[in-house]
Amino acid sequence: MPSSSPDSIHTVLVVDDSAVIRDLIQTALSPKYRVLALSNAVDALAAIYHEQISILLLDVLMPEIDGLELCRTIRNLPQFHQLPIIMITAKDSLFDKVQGRLAGATEYLTKPFNACQLLQTIERLIEVNSLKN
Repeated sequence: MPSSSPDSIHTVLVVDDSAVIRDLIQTALSPKYRVLALSNAVDALAAIYHEQISILLLDVLMPEIDGLELCRTIRNLPQFHQLPIIMITAKDSLFDKVQGRLAGATEYLTKPFNACQLLQTIERLIEVNSLKN
């Protein structure tokens, strides 16, 4: 099958309470990836069980369940130990980055993000993850 078949397209799950950020990420990634954009952690947990997710992009600051708590929850589920998780957030202090890593984030990017950098990071993590499996 050609590389554009649905089976070969990686799915990126974006979880951010900002519709603007979800739209920006979707625009940056949709030519190359299937993008699922959700606004909260509860919907994201349901999605990772029902979809074949290749990578997860998480905002830290979200109402109710924040991105750090969602990241920790996902990392505690054995079937998602290898899922690449990128935190994308405006929180850019060293302390925030350490918190993201301790929660289980694979990478930590700050807003405003560079679309090219985001694409390169996703490609690298998907490639590394496919080598592990």
